[in-house]
Amino acid sequence: MVSRTKAASLREARVSDTSNAYKSGYGAPSWLSPKFAALMRFGCVGLAGLTADLTCFSALHAHDVSPLVARVFSLAFATLVTWRLNRAVTYADSGRQQSGEAFRYLCVTGLAQGFSYLVFAVLIHAFPALMPQLALMAGAASAALLSFEGHRIFSFARRNS
Repeated sequence: MVSRTKAASLREARVSDTSNAYKSGYGAPSWLSPKFAALMRFGCVGLAGLTADLTCFSALHAHDVSPLVARVFSLAFATLVTWRLNRAVTYADSGRQQSGEAFRYLCVTGLAQGFSYLVFAVLIHAFPALMPQLALMAGAASAALLSFEGHRIFSFARRNS
C-alpha cells in the first residue's frame, strides 16, 4: 500500500509542466503536443466511460426500464467512472481538494451530459425505430468536445497560488 504523501509525489513526478492542466509522460512521443496527448488520453477515458454507459443502459433497458430513465442512471455511472479516470491519467493535479474538484467536474459534466441527454431524447422521440444505444452514442459524441474543454479550463485547471 502506498502512503498518501508517496502517492502525491508520484503524481507530481508525472507532471513536468505544472503551468498547464495536462499530464505529460505516459510514453507519448516528444513531438506530440501536450494538448493533443491529453486529448488522446481523454478519448481513451471517454471510450471507457462510453462502455460503462452502454453496459449500464443496456442492462437496465433489458429489464424493461424506460430508455429515458435508464439513460439517467447510465449517465451517472459513466460520470463516476470518467471522473476517476480523468483525474488519474488525463489532467494534472489541480492542487484542489478532491471534493472541490468533484464539484467542478460535476458542474461541467452536468452541462455536457445535459446536452448529451437532450440529443438522446430528441433522437429517441424523432426516430422510435432507432436502437436506443445508437442515440446514446450520438449524444455522447456530441458532448465530448464540450466536456474536454470544460474540464481543461475549469474542473482540472491549476489552482492559482
